[in-house]
Amino acid sequence: MHSALTHPSALTGADLTLAYDGRTVVEDANLELHAGEVVALVGPNGSGKSTLLRSLARLHSPKAGTVTLSEGNEHVDVAALHPKQFARCVTLLTQSRPTPGGVRVRDVVAYGRHPYRGRFGSGDAEGPDVIERAMRITGVDPMAERPVDELSGGELQRVWLATCLAQDTGVVLLDEPTTFLDLRYQVETLDTVRDLADEHEVAVGVVLHDLDQAAAVADRVVLLHKGTVRAAGLPAEVLTADLLTEVYGLRIDVDVDESGRVRTRPVGRHTTRSRALR
Repeated sequence: MHSALTHPSALTGADLTLAYDGRTVVEDANLELHAGEVVALVGPNGSGKSTLLRSLARLHSPKAGTVTLSEGNEHVDVAALHPKQFARCVTLLTQSRPTPGGVRVRDVVAYGRHPYRGRFGSGDAEGPDVIERAMRITGVDPMAERPVDELSGGELQRVWLATCLAQDTGVVLLDEPTTFLDLRYQVETLDTVRDLADEHEVAVGVVLHDLDQAAAVADRVVLLHKGTVRAAGLPAEVLTADLLTEVYGLRIDVDVDESGRVRTRPVGRHTTRSRALR
């Protein structure tokens, strides 16, 4: 099937049931990503966040349900798209990727241009400028000539993020993009996520473990629990003390300040212990 999709404005998963070896891990999940919006997927380990994201990226075939890309009045089942065509619409940053030995940072970022190239790497006139922009946005341009197998985990994470940005798609899926990053680059990565939505009208779906990061960056939050969507909506609607305590099995206090910013505080046995006793 051929489609005129060039820059999709929405990616939708409808009634998705996902399984591994016959064991259902996500059931009847619905998720919509729209242009100019960041949706954060949160929940405990094993709740199905990454599996759901992978299904949107065509890396996990649904047992039931459909994944659809939309642009204007056109709606296309992603299963019908040629791999290169899909890769021009959707990109995914996974939790882990193999580290290619002896390959420069610039060349790894250039991998993101594969969907736009013909045989023997031809036909991508915009590629060099897009690659430079992706490296600049993620702060890896000073290390462009370094071999990636010499980089730290945090540096390598930023290189892979740059590769995703070089793919220049209308939908970006990020699975724990702040993993391995120090505080500065966590903040800068989340700023980049917001910029993708606000300045470039990209639809962003991001898996995050840090609830405060999710509240700060997302327009909407989807809370998963044991393979089902427990709640979805504005951060202040989903990240409530009752819901989070139920889902995580741990008391979690929540404060919402005057600006509407949500802040969470897990309460352990020693959380309220006076520092004066130490």
